[in-house]
Amino acid sequence: MTTAMPDPTPTARHAIASPSHHGLRRRLGAGLVSGAADDDPSGIATYSQVGAQFGYGMLWTTVVTTPLMIGIQTVSAHVGRVTGRGLADNMCRVFPRPLVATLVALLAINNIINLAADVGAMGQVLALLTGGPAAVFALACAGVSLALETFVPFPRYAPLLKAMTMSLFAYVATAWVIDVPWRTVAAQAWRVHVDRDAAVAVTAVFGTTISPYLFFWQASQEVEEEGADDAQRPLTEAPEQAKDAFRRIGFDTVVGMVFSNVVAFFVMLTSAVVLHGAGIVQVRDAADAARALEPLAGHFASLLFAIGILGTGWLALPVLAASAAYAAAEVTGKHASLGRTVKQDVAFYAMLAAATLAGTAIAFLPIDPFRLLFASAVINGVIAVPLMVGVMVIAMHLRTMGPFAVRGPLLWLGWTATAVMAAVAAGAVGLL
Repeated sequence: MTTAMPDPTPTARHAIASPSHHGLRRRLGAGLVSGAADDDPSGIATYSQVGAQFGYGMLWTTVVTTPLMIGIQTVSAHVGRVTGRGLADNMCRVFPRPLVATLVALLAINNIINLAADVGAMGQVLALLTGGPAAVFALACAGVSLALETFVPFPRYAPLLKAMTMSLFAYVATAWVIDVPWRTVAAQAWRVHVDRDAAVAVTAVFGTTISPYLFFWQASQEVEEEGADDAQRPLTEAPEQAKDAFRRIGFDTVVGMVFSNVVAFFVMLTSAVVLHGAGIVQVRDAADAARALEPLAGHFASLLFAIGILGTGWLALPVLAASAAYAAAEVTGKHASLGRTVKQDVAFYAMLAAATLAGTAIAFLPIDPFRLLFASAVINGVIAVPLMVGVMVIAMHLRTMGPFAVRGPLLWLGWTATAVMAAVAAGAVGLL
């Protein structure tokens, strides 16, 4: 009897495998960072606004979006690990390049809008904590983030990103220093609202939670991590590595997406208890939520919330900028990697810097931050659909994925996530 090859089919059982002997720290990487980066300051503002406006009535969205996030993010990671190429690179090999370039341009625009909201929120939070000028703090945050991405080698930078995910526990801690009526929460969490305002809120939550930039980031980080380890090769070249790779990706992604939505749940819950309970139904940005918490829940709760905004901001800025730069570089046919120096990859780092600087510039324009956030959520919802379709087609493409083409439960979960986002996008367009 011949030796059995590792099962190449990425199915749901890979997604729930327990950590192997490689250790927990090695098993958590791109998926954990992607999940944590999803809770960026603009996302925190969205969850805060929804909690303030609807109380406990939108908590169900954090549960519903979790399996959808796990599905599409796992598929994206598989594409990167199997092929050794990013999503945009793979899409250009199957779809017309002008079509992919158009989608990537929309992705970049949305990332820049998100960057603007995040940089502005970080500056405002630092001003809230220190009393200094918000504009100077915002510039400093953007500058430090860009410098770290540019001059710190990726093998040293990746552990820093993982460490920054721990700042999100501040939001969980915030909920435990206030008085939460858990019985009321359980009774009202699944009370679905049916009106235009509720539809806007659902659009914002889904558009914020299932974010296209995370598809590109996680796939590219699989490529980065594979390239940084001499023992690893793309699975099309080293199929014997498939079993361990899929188990690691599944565990990493499930942990990251669950972590992300647990944080979203507690942000929404805190806003529902404190702000909605006090009759405050409008939150314009993340810093506004932190300010509103202090007189109602105390300085410590406000401080924890503010620390969470800063921590997730430091995490999200490089993810937003780099995911846009990865996609743009791949569309132009260039190799993109944070593992290379500026001299080795001038074009990639120029794109990364341009995205960061453009977002910072927009942060100083006299634009209503809440409208900026809503515009970002709508763009997210609209461009997510064709991008998710593209990801799923690539994942099923035999010439691209070989024996590792996605099928089984993961295939159905990925297409379900795509169909749900299509419905959300249709609703978003109808609200315009």
